[in-house]
Amino acid sequence: MPTAPSSTETWSRARAAWRAVVDVRHLLWFRSAAIRRKSVARWVTAVFAVITLGVATVPAFLAGAGDLTTASDRATQFLILLPSALAGLLILAIVSSVASGGGRELLSREHGVAYPVSPTTDHLGALLFAPLNIAWLLQTWMLLGVTAYALGPRWLIGADLIALLWVASVTAIGQAVAWTVETVRRGWQGVVIVRLLGLFVGAVAVVIQLSGHVTDVLDALPTTQIMRGMVAAREGDWLRWLVTTAALLVLFAVAVVIGALPAHAAARLAPRDEIRAETGSRQARRRPRSDLAALMRIDRASVWRSVPMRRGLMVLAIGPGLVALAGNLAWETMTILPGLVASGAALLFGVNAWVLDGRGMLWRESLPASPGTVFAARVVVLGEWLFVASGATLVLASLRAGLPAPHELTALLSTLVVVTVQVVSASMRWSLARPFSVDMRSARATPAPPIVMVGYSARLALSTTLTGLVFSGLARLPIWNLSLAVAVPFLIWSSVRLMWVRQEWVEPVERARVTMTVAA
Repeated sequence: MPTAPSSTETWSRARAAWRAVVDVRHLLWFRSAAIRRKSVARWVTAVFAVITLGVATVPAFLAGAGDLTTASDRATQFLILLPSALAGLLILAIVSSVASGGGRELLSREHGVAYPVSPTTDHLGALLFAPLNIAWLLQTWMLLGVTAYALGPRWLIGADLIALLWVASVTAIGQAVAWTVETVRRGWQGVVIVRLLGLFVGAVAVVIQLSGHVTDVLDALPTTQIMRGMVAAREGDWLRWLVTTAALLVLFAVAVVIGALPAHAAARLAPRDEIRAETGSRQARRRPRSDLAALMRIDRASVWRSVPMRRGLMVLAIGPGLVALAGNLAWETMTILPGLVASGAALLFGVNAWVLDGRGMLWRESLPASPGTVFAARVVVLGEWLFVASGATLVLASLRAGLPAPHELTALLSTLVVVTVQVVSASMRWSLARPFSVDMRSARATPAPPIVMVGYSARLALSTTLTGLVFSGLARLPIWNLSLAVAVPFLIWSSVRLMWVRQEWVEPVERARVTMTVAA
C-alpha cells in the first residue's frame, strides 16, 4: 500500500486544528456546567473586568501622568521601567507554565480517557486558563497601570492594545516553552536534565545580578522596541504603532501554533516522575507509637510523594529566595516573603486539604482513630509544609543580609509563625466549607477550580501581605519584644478560628459530606 503523502493531508490537518478549537468550546461548556454558584462566578468575572479597566485608565488621569518633560519626572521613570515590566511578565509566564507541567488542564486526565481530546485542545485550554492565576493578573495589572501613568491619556487605547497583545504573546510563548520542557522531562533522564537546567538558569541569573549587568541584559531584550511602539501611539507615529501591533499579532499566532507541536510530542511520552511515584516500592518502616504519629506519617507521604507538591515547593522556596538574594534585601524587608511563600504553598493543596486522600478517604475514615486526631495530623503536616517553604526562602534571602539585630530577627520569626498559623487556619476553614474532588496525581492538577483558586489566592495574598507590612514596621523599631507582643493577638485569633473548624469537623454529618465529596 503506498505511504506517500496524500494531497488531502493538508486539508485533514486544517480540519483537525478546527476540530480542536471546537472541542475547546465544548469542554468549556462542560466545565461551566459544573460550577455550583453561577451568579457568584459572573459577579467575580465582572469585578475582575472592572478592575482591569480601572487600572488601565485611571492612572492616566492622575497628577503627573504622561509628563515626560525631564528625566526626574515620575512618568519618565515609569517609562524607563516599562521594558523591565514587559520582560518580567515574560519570565513569569515561562516559570508558571513550566512549574505546572504545561499549564492547567481543561479536562482532567482521569476524565479525558474516555474522550478523544487531542493535545492541541489541551494546549489551547491551558492557554485560556493561564489568566486564572493571581500572579499573572497582578503582573498584567501592574503593566497596564505603569503604561497608563507613563504615557498619559493621549491615545492610551493604542498603548493598552500593544500591552495586551504583549501579554497574550508572552503567555503563548511561555506555554510553548513549558510543553518543550515537559517533553524533555518525559524523555531519557529527563527529570535530571530539567533540574540541572533549572539550576543553571538560576545561577546565571544570580551571576548577572551580582556582576551588575542587569541593565545591559534588559537593554538587549526586544521589550525596548515594544515600549517604543507604545510611545508611538501617544505621539501619533501610526506607522511604528501598526508595525509593532502586526508583529505582536504574528508572534502570538506563531507561538500558539508552535506550542501545539511539543504538546503532541509530550502526549506521546509517559510522565516518568508521576509513574515512578505511583509504581515505586518502599520498605516498611517501624510501627509508629501513637495514632497521631501514624496519621502524620500517612499525610507526609501523601504530600512529599506527590509530583505537583514537590515541584511547586521547589519553585516557591527557591524562586523568591534567589530573587531576594540577588536583590540583597534588608532584614526589615524580608517580612513580606513568609506570607507570599506560605500563600503560594497553601494553594498547592492546603485550600482543599483533604483532596490528597481522594478515594482513599473512605479507607481513612474506617481507621480506628478519632476525628480530632485526624484533623490534628492534617493541621500539623500542613503547618510543616508551609514552614519548610517559607523557611527555605528566608535562608536564601539572608545569605547576603549580614547579621540581624535582635528586633529585626524577632520581627521576622514572629512573621513566619503568624502567617503560618493564619494560612493554616484559613486553609482548613475553606477545606471544610468547600471541598472538591480532584485527581492530584497529575502534575497539572489544582486542588480547586481555577476561578475558585483566584479568589483563594487573592484573599491569602492580601491578608498575609498586610501582616508582613505590620511586622516590617515593627522591625524598624529597636524594641525586640514588641513584635512578640503584637504576634500574640494574631495567633490567638487564628487559633480560635482553627478550633471552630475542628469542632465542625468532628461532627459526623459534616465529616461525611466532605468525605463523600472528595471521594466522588
